[in-house]
Amino acid sequence: MRLTSYSNYSLRVLLAAAARSPRLTTIREVAEAFDLPQSHLVKCVHQLGTWGYLETVRGNRGGFRLKRPAESVVIGEVVRRTEDGLSVVECLDPETNTCPLTDRCRMSQVLRRATDAFLDVLDRLTLADVAGNEADFRALLDGGAPARPVRAVSCGEEPLVVRA
Repeated sequence: MRLTSYSNYSLRVLLAAAARSPRLTTIREVAEAFDLPQSHLVKCVHQLGTWGYLETVRGNRGGFRLKRPAESVVIGEVVRRTEDGLSVVECLDPETNTCPLTDRCRMSQVLRRATDAFLDVLDRLTLADVAGNEADFRALLDGGAPARPVRAVSCGEEPLVVRA
C-alpha cells in the first residue's frame, strides 16, 4: 500500500496546523520546512478547508489553522478523502475490474482484507495521536531542526512510531 503525494502533503499540512494551533501557519512555511512545492500545498490546503479540517485566512497576515480539534480528525477519514481509490490491484475496483475470476480469486480476497486492515489502523488514530511532537514541528516550521526524538505513538497495544 502506498499513499499518493497528495495524501502525504495533506497529512503534513494537518500536522503543521496541529503543531501551531491556534496560531496561523502559512503554505510557504510548510513548503520550506519539508521542501515541497507550494503549488501542491495550495491545493491541499484549499481542499482541507473545503472539507472542514482547516480554517483559511486570506490576506497579508493570512494562513491556515485547524478548524476542528485534533482529537476529532481521524487519519483514516483523511486518507480515504485524499486518495482516489485504495485498490492495490485493479480487480478490487468495480469500475476498472476486468478479471473474470474476481468472485473466485483468493488473492483478491486477501488483498481486500489487507487493505481493510490498513484502514482499520488509520481509523483508530486521530491527528492528536500522531501530532505529539509539536515542538519538533514548530522548530522545523520556524527554520530550525527538530529538538528531540519522537515518542512512541500507540494504537491499541502496539507502538506505531518509535524513533530514538
